Amino acid sequence: MLAVQLLFVLSDHSPEAKASLIPSKGHLFIGCNIMIMVAMVTAEMWLRSASQYHKQAVVVSGFVVSYLLYFVLEPFVDGAQMTLMMPIMTALIYYDQKLLGYLGVFSLVFYGGVYFGLERILLNKPLLEFLMVECVFIVFVVMAMAVITRGREVREQMEQLTKSEQGLMVERAISDKLLKIDALTGLYNHKTFHEYLDSLLEQCESNGLRLQLALFDIDNFKRVNDIYGHWVGDLVLKEVAAKVGGMIGLNDFAARYGGEEFAVIFTDKSFHEAYSAAEQLRLSISAMEHPYAGGKPITVSIGLCDYQHGYGKEMLFRKTDHALYTAKRSGKNTVVTASTTFGDDNVRSFA
Repeated sequence: MLAVQLLFVLSDHSPEAKASLIPSKGHLFIGCNIMIMVAMVTAEMWLRSASQYHKQAVVVSGFVVSYLLYFVLEPFVDGAQMTLMMPIMTALIYYDQKLLGYLGVFSLVFYGGVYFGLERILLNKPLLEFLMVECVFIVFVVMAMAVITRGREVREQMEQLTKSEQGLMVERAISDKLLKIDALTGLYNHKTFHEYLDSLLEQCESNGLRLQLALFDIDNFKRVNDIYGHWVGDLVLKEVAAKVGGMIGLNDFAARYGGEEFAVIFTDKSFHEAYSAAEQLRLSISAMEHPYAGGKPITVSIGLCDYQHGYGKEMLFRKTDHALYTAKRSGKNTVVTASTTFGDDNVRSFA
């Protein structure tokens, strides 16, 4: 702005323009520009050093600069009153209708004081020009109010759209969860179990991830259903599933494999740690109380296999399932691990 003013004064050959750079004659021109710089520097220092009233500092600085700039341009530029709209533009930037209203009223009153106190007396400006400027103030404020209102409407529409999208995302997440979770037990279902296991087996083969698979089912579950009814059997399934879900680690994965059979995938554990976890599960389930089932303990038999590189999914399941069958055949309520050093028919019981 200062550079443009200097170029204008140097290029204009009128006596008024040349006199504006002479301190004795251009004191208004020079003084206003100095005060403009002071106002802007003061506002900038306030914004950088203070933590409050930033909006007020910008508005006050804009108001002061707009009137000083008006006094600088008025002798040379027609329609210099447009610079007086700067404070209203500031309120529009902040999208503050209350501030816009205050500044609009204040601008109307302040410019009235400037006109009747200075311009009408010293410059003999016509009353019609004053009224036109005041009308421009009013129209500008009304248009700025409309812009803020429209902006808020757009924001509300965007917020509603965002909420709708969030609602759809939540519904999609719930739907995905329902597709992955077994409705009765709250554990993952058979399909999700195999999808997760396939992914982990790829990691085992490519990155050497440690993995153990445990298959177990509830001992004599058919007798529970026959004696106490299927609703009691469902309660037993829920309680056993809750115990399993509460005891496995954050990196482990539990699923209802089918009927009264469950599966747990242990990851990032040594074989001994996985066996200890499976044994702890067995002991905790057998210690549960079931008063609605005659107060008799509910036990589980567990088959556990440590995955070795090159096994593949079929071998892993064959070994684990054989270990579970051995646990059932050897008295139930026990953990049997598949041997990793001998044939498939070799298992070791740790009961």
